[in-house]
Amino acid sequence: MISVSNLAIQFGKRVLYKDVNMKFTNGNIYGVIGANGAGKSTFLKAISGELDPTKGSVELGPGERLSVLSQDHFQYDAFTVLNTVLMGHTVLWDIMQQRDALYSKADFSDEDGIKVAELEEKFAELGGYNAESDAAALLSGLGIKEDKHYMLVGELSGKEKVRIMLAKALFGEPDNLLLDEPTNDLDLDTVQWLESYLSNFEHTVLVVSHDRHFLDAVCTHTVDIDFGKVSLFAGNYSFWYESSQLALKQAQNQKAKAEEKKRELEEFIRRFSANVAKSKQTTSRKKMLEKLNVEEIRPSTRKYPGIIFQMEREPGNQILEVKGLRATTDDGTVLFNDVNFTVEKGDKIVFLSRDPRAMTAFFEIINGNRKAQGGEYKWGVTITTAYLPLDNTDFFESELNLVDWLSQFGEGNEVYFKSFLGRMLFSGEEVLKKVNVLSGGEKMRCMIARMQLKNANCLILDTPTNHLDLESIQAFNNNLKLFKGNILFSSHDHEFIETVANRIIELTPNGIIDKMMEYDEYITSDHIKELKAKMYGI
Repeated sequence: MISVSNLAIQFGKRVLYKDVNMKFTNGNIYGVIGANGAGKSTFLKAISGELDPTKGSVELGPGERLSVLSQDHFQYDAFTVLNTVLMGHTVLWDIMQQRDALYSKADFSDEDGIKVAELEEKFAELGGYNAESDAAALLSGLGIKEDKHYMLVGELSGKEKVRIMLAKALFGEPDNLLLDEPTNDLDLDTVQWLESYLSNFEHTVLVVSHDRHFLDAVCTHTVDIDFGKVSLFAGNYSFWYESSQLALKQAQNQKAKAEEKKRELEEFIRRFSANVAKSKQTTSRKKMLEKLNVEEIRPSTRKYPGIIFQMEREPGNQILEVKGLRATTDDGTVLFNDVNFTVEKGDKIVFLSRDPRAMTAFFEIINGNRKAQGGEYKWGVTITTAYLPLDNTDFFESELNLVDWLSQFGEGNEVYFKSFLGRMLFSGEEVLKKVNVLSGGEKMRCMIARMQLKNANCLILDTPTNHLDLESIQAFNNNLKLFKGNILFSSHDHEFIETVANRIIELTPNGIIDKMMEYDEYITSDHIKELKAKMYGI
């Protein structure tokens, strides 16, 4: 349990929030949401003790342990992978160090023997004799194979380090767990593993994430940072989003009578409660939703970008034909081979692979930016494309301001380009910023504005939700569901895939798996699992 009392955080004259009083209780998972800069990560830092609040206090339950997902991926470079995970249980690790130091003494005394006996007893109580096997199981579940468990953390890749830090945070089932963007750099299979792990976690969890499906899958409550306040709601992200949109609609419709508004909100809560009852989550969330006061539902102050893709012309019947395409890395690793398929009108295809480099290579090839090691592709004569690459670094190595930068990619006057930037939430003096100082999220919004200028009938999107906040992801997702042209994309966002894709193509070193089916069915089908094992040769 975590108790927050009269918490206030202020930087100079800027007050993030004040008078925060709430309890986070055992068995619940709280998703912390808010616009960029609202103070989500700061809130977790205040709870962990990394940041001293301006006012107020944070207390854990008596004797409880708190674990935090570390964002410093270099801190443990000199330690083995397995020992790094064991360090996550600080009490157990300290006992292990004391015990090993005593055993290694050349002049081991009777007093040392008594001390070791005490340490051994505590070690056993904390599950020390199973600690290494438990840590190894966590690492394996997160995709770190056994042959790497005794390597130094510094010898592994950045993405592997993310998994190790996550295993360290989860190790020993802490009483309280703080996770800031835990799904970053995780593949879809590992995110699924983490969802399953947390759904069975019996303690208190606070999590910040931009992954909506992840928040919906694991969270029992939502902590919304808005209006300069921190508010606690029963229900997951979808409940918060849909209810806040409903409240906004009602606020805009001033003619609606108060009683009609109340009935509409109550009906919404009843419908959502019925869905919750069918979910994997406990019935406690349903009970809390039933008690929810409709007056608590308020419109959000968040701003959603205007992501609107329009086609200049309808695509013809010939979209894209791919024959025998093959790609390898510089060291000869086969990313995909013998890729054959035809894109049909209306197809919205998500491309998957166990090696994310495969999707990027495929998109770069069909956009003419990379040569294939074999095969060919042909676009239909009516097709125009707009491409959102995974790496946009080269686009922003410039001293141009946002307006001049965007004008390189279309025709029109300054007002025209400012209107596109305005849709992407760049206003006033912001449009005169130089593009080489933009944040990752701002660069992505610029790239999306660039795509919108093209009015293309085929969108090619390589991991489009990277660096975007929840509001931008939601707006992007909503428009792609309505887009009438073709979409070829890759993504780590489960909700994005499930709601946009109507076809799935998995690229493997031995051909492709090509299915017209929903993503949820694809990842749970035993037939697909057998087929994937065969195609990857495992």
